[in-house]
Order: sequence, then structure tokens, then C-alpha cells
Amino acid sequence: MIVRLRSLLTQWTAVVPVVAVVLLAFTWGRDLPGAIVALVTLVLAGAVLAAVHHAEVVAHRVGEPFGSLVLAIAVTIIEVALIVTLMADGGAKSSTLARDTVFAAVMITCNGIVGLCLLVASLRHGLAVFNAEGTGAALATVATLATLSLVFPTFTTSRPGPEFSTAQLTFAALASLVLYGLFVTTQTVRHRDYFLPITRLGEVIDVDEHANAPSAGATRISLGLLALALVGVVGLAKGVSPTIESGVEAAGMPQSVVGVIIALLVLLPETIAAVRSARRDRVQTSLNLALGSAMASIGLTIPAVALASVWLSGPLVLGLSSTHMVLLALTVVVSSLTVVPGRATPLQGGVHLVVFAAYLELAVTP
Repeated sequence: MIVRLRSLLTQWTAVVPVVAVVLLAFTWGRDLPGAIVALVTLVLAGAVLAAVHHAEVVAHRVGEPFGSLVLAIAVTIIEVALIVTLMADGGAKSSTLARDTVFAAVMITCNGIVGLCLLVASLRHGLAVFNAEGTGAALATVATLATLSLVFPTFTTSRPGPEFSTAQLTFAALASLVLYGLFVTTQTVRHRDYFLPITRLGEVIDVDEHANAPSAGATRISLGLLALALVGVVGLAKGVSPTIESGVEAAGMPQSVVGVIIALLVLLPETIAAVRSARRDRVQTSLNLALGSAMASIGLTIPAVALASVWLSGPLVLGLSSTHMVLLALTVVVSSLTVVPGRATPLQGGVHLVVFAAYLELAVTP
């Protein structure tokens, strides 16, 4: 057992997260020259792959849907910490940061990741099959959270502009926590079978038949290395953000594109893990990751920024623009039609990807 653990600790998937955190400590808050940016980018890519590996180890040990939940919550907690840090440093100019980041996460997960996974699974296996009950419950929760937190502020009148009053923001934060807590309870306790992968005959797959589960010691090590890798991914993504900002500015694109790029980097571990599950015909696991990440992004970010707004100066703008509200409404409608049958063809995957492409296009040329 000791020999196996030592072997685990000498693998590249164990070394890279440690290197990422050490590099983060040396580069945090500094202007980076081109050569260091290249090194940071290389280590960032390695940390992403390491995070996916350790997430899969943990998921194999604890089983679904707990494995998907671990990765989604871990990424979101670190993402929330990054948002609050940037808001504290940015002052008034960061008033829309939480809104832009959360909406980017929703569009990336509900259209980008979902569309890519449905396309990969349906092209590889003929049809992408999943549990409509569990996926429908997740989608309904995401739609409700997004509407309460991102749409209503545009129409409320207690404060000028797309902002909540203190009472409204408190309600949105509490509602987000309650809905997220109810969903996690439903997913992991009362109706866990709704979120397990299914066969083409509708039978639930509750075990991983490909390999023996890792030991408890190996799982604990992977859990710790997963946390290190995610800290490295998010922190190094912030480190290269000035270079990204310069490139975006040089290309004449809006500053909101920076948020999209950072969100894409932060969600890369979940994207890779979801696509791998889709290739193995575990589409339900892919959807758990995608919709769970969207839900955690809203359900944890909004309460966090609501609490942080007590001491942060400047306004907190949460309301979406009309263009983004149309995209959100289209996403909810298309996702509902995708979920209802419990199976999807390449067409459904393509539709989601086109909606995601439209979001990216409008982000670049609003």
C-alpha cells in the first residue's frame, strides 16, 4: 500500500498541481514577461489535465452523482473566491464582473459543454441517451436561478439601473442557497437514481465495470491534488489575464471578452471530463457536470457577492442586457426540447453549439 501511494505521488499528475501552485505563488500580482507567460500557459494546461484525472479518480471512488458534484462545487468555490478578489481590487469598474462571469458560465455549460457532449456521444454511439427526470430537474433549477438572479434586476424599480435593492439581493441570495441545497439533496439522497447513467434499454448503471475502485488513501491524495490543481488553474488564469486583456484590446474587442476567455479556462477541466464521459456513453454524467456547474455557479456566486457587497464599494450590477436575456430564453427553450425525449441526435448537439457560437459572436461584436 505504501509503495503504491509513493508511486502515485511521483506521477506527473501529482507533480504538476504542486508546480502550478508554486508558480502561482511566485507570479501572483506581478507583471509577467512573454517567456513567463508561455511557461504559465504550459503549466496551466498541465494543471487542467491533472485536475480532470484526479476528479475521475474521486468520482470512481464515490460513484455518481457524487463525483460530478465534487468537481462542480470545487471549481465553483475557487471561481467565487477569484470573483470576490477581483471585485475587491477593481472598485466601480468591476460592478458587472459577477454578472458577466455567471452568465458566461451558464452559456458555456448549458450550450457549449452540453452541445459538445451530445454531439460526441450521438456521433460515436448513434444516440445520446440520458435520464429525462434528473436532467429536467437540473434544467428547471438552473432556469429559475438564472431568472431570479440575472433577469429580475433589469426590471425592478427600487434602484435605478439593473440593480437589486438590499432586500431583493438578500432574497435572491437566500433563494439561491435554498434551491441549490434542495437540488443537491434530491440528487444525492432521495432520487439519486435519476442522475445515474442509463443504458439504451433504460437500465440504470450504478457501478463502474471497467476497473476496481481506488483505495481510500489514493482517493484522499487525489482529492487534495484536485484542490491544488484547481487553485492553480484559476490562479494562473488570472495571472495571464493581463496578457489576454492586452490582446483583446489590440484586436479592438470589448472588455467583456476577457471574462468569457477566463471562464472558458476555468471550466476547461469540467469540459474535458464531460466529453470523456460522453465518449464512454455516460451522457448523464456529462449532463450532471454541465448543469451542476451552471447551478453551482449561480447558487454559490450570488450569495457570496451579496455578502461581499456589504464591505465592497461601488454598485453591484446583476441585470442582463436585452440581447443576453434573449439568449438565455432561447437556451431554456432549446434545452427543454432537448431534455424531454431523454435521447438526442447530432442535430440537438449542433443546435446547442450554434446558440453557444451566437453568444461568442455577440460577445466579440455586440
